[in-house]
Order: sequence, then structure tokens, then C-alpha cells
Amino acid sequence: MATSFRSFLNKIKLSKVNTISLICGWLMVFAYAPFNLWILPLILLPIWLYHLVDLPTKEAARSGFFFGLGWFTAGISWVHVSIERFGGMPLAVSLLLMLLLCAYLALYPMLAAYLSAKLTKQKRSNLWLLPVTWYGAEFLRAHLLTGFPWLSLGYSQINSPLKHYAPFIGETGITALMLIASIAIVAFVKKESVKQHVSVLAGVFVVALILSYLTPIKKSDETVSVALVQGNIKQEIKWDKAQEIPTMLRYLELTRKHYPIDIAIWPESALATLEGSASSQQFLDLANSSASINEAAIITGIINYNFETREYFNRLLVLGKQESDSGYYYGSSNKYDKNHLLPIGEFVPFEDLLRPLAPFFNLPMSSFTRGDYVQPNLSANGLNFLSLICFEIAFPKQLAANFQRDTDFILTVSNDAWFGASHGPDQHLEIAQMRALEFGRPVLRATNNGLTAVAESNGEIFAIAPQFEEAVLKVDVAKSVGITPYSRFGEWLNLLWLALFSLVLWLRNKKSN
Repeated sequence: MATSFRSFLNKIKLSKVNTISLICGWLMVFAYAPFNLWILPLILLPIWLYHLVDLPTKEAARSGFFFGLGWFTAGISWVHVSIERFGGMPLAVSLLLMLLLCAYLALYPMLAAYLSAKLTKQKRSNLWLLPVTWYGAEFLRAHLLTGFPWLSLGYSQINSPLKHYAPFIGETGITALMLIASIAIVAFVKKESVKQHVSVLAGVFVVALILSYLTPIKKSDETVSVALVQGNIKQEIKWDKAQEIPTMLRYLELTRKHYPIDIAIWPESALATLEGSASSQQFLDLANSSASINEAAIITGIINYNFETREYFNRLLVLGKQESDSGYYYGSSNKYDKNHLLPIGEFVPFEDLLRPLAPFFNLPMSSFTRGDYVQPNLSANGLNFLSLICFEIAFPKQLAANFQRDTDFILTVSNDAWFGASHGPDQHLEIAQMRALEFGRPVLRATNNGLTAVAESNGEIFAIAPQFEEAVLKVDVAKSVGITPYSRFGEWLNLLWLALFSLVLWLRNKKSN
């Protein structure tokens, strides 16, 4: 049996180095929420890189693949919950589909490792190319096939000193600095230019501490009374027609109990009905009047169906006090339609071929149309909300395209009931915290069953509701003043300093030759 097992390992090239790579990647899950061991990547990455440094090109690529396979298999294991529990697929099939997704995502660290070895003539210096090749590979991961930038390395640092880089170079810049710090640790262990690399490592953290005192964002004295309503509607009954009216009334009653407030936020598709239907219009008129009488506004998720174009939209709309004297009316432009749709969940590529294959490809509400990439902020009770629905919070470029100087809050709504009691919702909230840091605005996050929370502009959780419970998170949230360099320049600052970094590497290699 032992001989057969070794033979199997040899066939899949799971050498000692690849085994170490796989284990290091797998353990990375504990760096992210809900575990939050931010120091762990600065241990695991150097261990992996220590074994990567002297590998030829093909072996380096394999090592990168196995690191990525471990990284994503443990990190996004929650994906199979929606496939198996709500997609009608057997457990074995759901795990296989998740594994295929992880294998696809592992191609990106494989590409970064391959290029870092391929683009140098000196094996022992190939690691220093990794921050640049990794940046390029992660750019591709965030854009190809609609993009899936989940679990990027920088998110693990939301509670570390490195988070102070976020307002300047964002999460992607933090990722590059983590790799530089890890490479410096490897060089130190290998006793290569010890003083120089200790200085590099120390410099990364010293600059982070300096930046903590240079934040351009300040808290305003003005506060806004917000009620984030968590209805805790079970996913199994969410789209049951018999539950439509009871669900709508539940959200309205929960909100009424907490007047006076400035803003109430209901989660993604909180109203499991079509906006244009007769029953929904009666309810929306009632909720609009209720909010207006109480000098409040309600922002809610709903599904819109355009009867002329026969298109569905995953929408946010505003009820109650707003610029229009009458408040909400059907057809109002004060709305947000989701742009970045989730593959399979909200649209099915090659749907004529895939939908007949399994229930997983025919989930409820999986035929949406994209809204515009750039849309006006929602205006509610004199405040401006940059709105994002669910998965969109993972795309800072989209947020930057819609960010305005008068944006008061970043609003993200979601329905993470798809992922049960997994660590998916915790990671989702962690991503929202990073957006707050990058753009210097509080993030209001309303969900169906958790994690409903408020993240301040410094990325810290200000308030959070218990998960899997009906709850209303009522808080006074301070507005923020100032503009972060990242919100102004986006990725251009990263491109600039990484270009300078590459130039230094080139000059260094040229001098050594």
C-alpha cells in the first residue's frame, strides 16, 4: 500500500516541495476571518518561498499551483454549501465542482511563480520578481471570466499594522508589500545581505506606523442614525409565494419599532417580489408613507422586471424622505441596479446548454441583466450612498468608478444565507472592512442573516448584529471628512512604485553581471 501511495504521488508530481507548498497554502485560511491570525502569512509565505527560490521554471510553476490549490481549497470551501444545499447537487459532485474552481484559481499563483523563474537568469534572485508577477496574475484573476479576487493576500492584514497602507495603495499594494517582506525574511534566513534585508523588513513596518499618523480621513462631528434590518428569512422559503407578504410586513414592522431614525437599510432582495407587481406597489406605497411621516428613508433590495424589455434587475431603491417631494414612485431614477453579476447565481453562461443539466444551473433568480458600470449614488434623506450588492464589494475598481467627493457612506447589501454557517460571510465582511479603509468612508452592511455590521472609515467594526437571528442594528454613525490617495488615484500609485521597484531590480542585476 505504501508503494502504491508513493507511486500515486509521483504521478501527480506531489514531491516534497509541492507537499510543503500545498500545506502552506492550506494553512493560509487561518489568516483570514473569522480566525484573523494576520502574522501567519509572514510565516507561511517565507516557508513556501524558501523552497521555491532555487527551483527551475517548471518546478516553480508546479509549486505555485499546489500552493494555490491548498490556499483556495481551504479558503473557499464554503462554495460547496450553496451547490450542495441549494443547488440540488450530491455532496460528491458539489465537492468536485468546488475543487475544479480551486484548481482554476490556482493557475494564477502558478503563473506568478512561473514568470518569476522564467524572467531571470539568476535563480537565486527570481523571488524579487514575484511581487510584480503576482500583481499581474492577481489583476488577471480579478478580471478574467468576470473575475474572482476573493482571498487576496492583503485582506489578511485588516488587523495588522500593514493596514495603514490601505488608504494610500489599497489591498493590492499591501499584497505586494507582504511578498517583499516575506522575501526579505527568506534572504535573512539564507544569510544573504543580512543587514540590507533586515532593513527592508523593518522599513515595511516602520513606514506603516508612520502612515498611521498621516491618514487624510477625519471623523466628522455629524452623525447619522442608521437601522440595519436583518430579517433572517430562511433561504428555503425566501422565494415561496406564500411568504411574500409576511416577509414584507416583517421588515416594515421591525423598522417601525426603531423610529425615529434617519436611514433604514434592508438587505439584498429583502422584498422577494417584483417591483412592478400590484402587491409590491401597494406595500411600497405603504412603506414610503411610513418612512416619510417619520422623517426617515428606507433603502431596500428588490427584484425589478422590465415588462417591455423582459429583463430582470437586482435592484436597490429608496423609500421615504428624498429629493422627490413625494418620495418613491415606480420608475424613479433614484435606484441602483447591480452591475457585477455572479456567474451561475445571477447569470448562467451558455445557459441553453447548462440549465438542463442540473438544478444547480437553474437557481431562483439566475437570469439577471447588468446595470450600468457607473451609476449615481443613491440619495436618501439628504445623504449620498455609494451602493454595491453582494459580490461587488470585492471589486475596488468598480467602487472607485462610482466614488464621489460628496459620497457619505459605502452601502453594501447581501444575502449570505446561501453559505450557511461557513466562514464565507466572515470573509465577506473582512473585504468590506478593507473597502472602508481604502476609501475613507464608513461601510454599512445589511444582510439577510448576518453578518450585518458597520465598519468605520479606519476599517474597524463599530457594531455588529448576531448571526442567524432576526435583529435590528441601530447605531449613530459618524460621517467622515477627507479623500484618500487611493480613492483619488486608484491603482496608479501601485503601478508607479512597482515600476520603480522593477527598475531597481533591473539595475541591480545589470550591475551584478
